[in-house]
Amino acid sequence: MRPVHHAGMDLEPYRGELVAYCYRMLGSFHDAEDLAQETLLRAWKARERYDPARASVRTWLYRIATNACLTALEGRARRPLPSGLGAPGGDPEVPLTAAPEVPWLEPFPDARFDVDARTDLRLAWVAAVQLLPARQRAVLVLREVLAFSAAEVADQLGTSVQAVNSALQRARATVARAGAGADGEVRESDGAEARAVVERYLRAFEAADVPALVRLLAEDAVLEMPPVPLWFRGREAYGAFMERVFRMRGTGWAARPLTANGQPALAAYAPDPAEGGGRRLHSLQLFTVVGGRVARTVVFADPGRLGAFDLPPVLP
Repeated sequence: MRPVHHAGMDLEPYRGELVAYCYRMLGSFHDAEDLAQETLLRAWKARERYDPARASVRTWLYRIATNACLTALEGRARRPLPSGLGAPGGDPEVPLTAAPEVPWLEPFPDARFDVDARTDLRLAWVAAVQLLPARQRAVLVLREVLAFSAAEVADQLGTSVQAVNSALQRARATVARAGAGADGEVRESDGAEARAVVERYLRAFEAADVPALVRLLAEDAVLEMPPVPLWFRGREAYGAFMERVFRMRGTGWAARPLTANGQPALAAYAPDPAEGGGRRLHSLQLFTVVGGRVARTVVFADPGRLGAFDLPPVLP
């Protein structure tokens, strides 16, 4: 993305937070990058009409970004995770058939943005936001995450403060019913504890030690794998599926820790005979840790979703 700035108005410092905002709205990192760029270009072209007496540059940019997002969302289906589409699977041996026609929720590459831009990006919360009508999404994110006042949001959306407050109340209720309220998904473990749990998971995964993996799971742990719509709930089903993975793809996997959506994650590399003992990038595994246990693992195996993470394709 090329920088957008001109004398007297440097817009480039806002790019990261605008990408994060558009991502929360659309659930797609690639679309978010495009819309943030579109926002900055629109602002640059309209710079002579900007009135500092009416709004700060940041507020003005968010108004442009909100309009761009609302236009982009017209007629679009929401971006779900597999667990948002149906009941969990019961047979860990069923064929893994991708559903590329579904516009799956995408992960967010933390390493490319500063800490401020990466707040409130938890995957479960972003998935819940996708359940909302477009204008309710905007109200929720602008008010709850970005802390704009009701009057500012009303101005950005061309509506009344009363309408904003009503939309916010409805949006909060929907997100809470989805189990992803603003206070976290059932009290997630803090960063240090979550990283320690995932480090133990990494060692068990590299050792193909399924009993050790299962001991790290919450009783009703969820495993899902977009773009495959199949998903599993519970330690037994999770463990049975991991046994299948190592039986099909072999042992000797490697993993590298990173973060995505502000959560601990692993880049998983599968053994690849064609690489002469090397390992090829297979998936990004993103974890929700609750009470010192892995409560949810989302495995993103679509190569098109991994490019944003700048991961080496092969490990020697």
